[in-house]
Amino acid sequence: MNALKKLGDRNSENKFVCVGLDTDINKIPEHLKYGSNPVLEFNKAIIEQTAEYAAAFKINFAFYEKDGTRGFETLEKTLSLIPDSILIIGDAKRGDIGNTSEMYADSIFNYFKCDASTIHPYMGEDSVQPFLNDENKLNFILALTSNPGANDFEKLRLENGLFLYQQVIKKVKEWNAKKNMGIVFGATKLDELKSSFNLFGALPVLLPGVGAQGGSFEDVLSEFKAHNRKDFVVNMSRSIIYKSKEKDFAEAARGEVILMNKKAAEIFA
Repeated sequence: MNALKKLGDRNSENKFVCVGLDTDINKIPEHLKYGSNPVLEFNKAIIEQTAEYAAAFKINFAFYEKDGTRGFETLEKTLSLIPDSILIIGDAKRGDIGNTSEMYADSIFNYFKCDASTIHPYMGEDSVQPFLNDENKLNFILALTSNPGANDFEKLRLENGLFLYQQVIKKVKEWNAKKNMGIVFGATKLDELKSSFNLFGALPVLLPGVGAQGGSFEDVLSEFKAHNRKDFVVNMSRSIIYKSKEKDFAEAARGEVILMNKKAAEIFA
């Protein structure tokens, strides 16, 4: 199924939460740590309890790559547990010279079979282009990220009067011939979201930073409501998957996603 359709189907039901599976073995419930693959067991329970209610799952590759071969096996098995009807974002933040990006795109889309990627654009169009060949995929380009260090480069003012992140958004719209591109915009940057919204055009938006980083789910949704837009997804990782450290951790995660959905339904009523 086309990635945009997967996202659109969930968004039409006022489901906007992307569950981030940034699973850290040091943070999972103690009772799981004695199994043969604690991270996989944790992920399986989270997926089973939240898949019905989530808009997407985002897999941060770094949390698996660090464990080498075993980590990649856990990553593959985790991906296989996610229903085909829900968007899978392979969060690897790739972007390199063209032939290298071809290999990265082949890995994320053809080997791991993710529906979407995250890409940094600072090496220019040729570093992004290999990810854009398949119109059924979706590529979220880093524009303004949620971390404090975003100020170091992303908010530099250019000679044309735009901030660097705004220039990125402008370029993404130029590159988006196959309508398979979106942007990453930090939910912690609410003022910038408000002032830049008219630059987005029809680009879908991935918003990290709600929960542990301090972004407000309600404020973000209210801004999209004000612009009559539903083509977005709000990533929440720690505030969902670690909602409980007890045996009810998966049920607690489900409850948190359901709560966010109720808030979304109220805002978009």
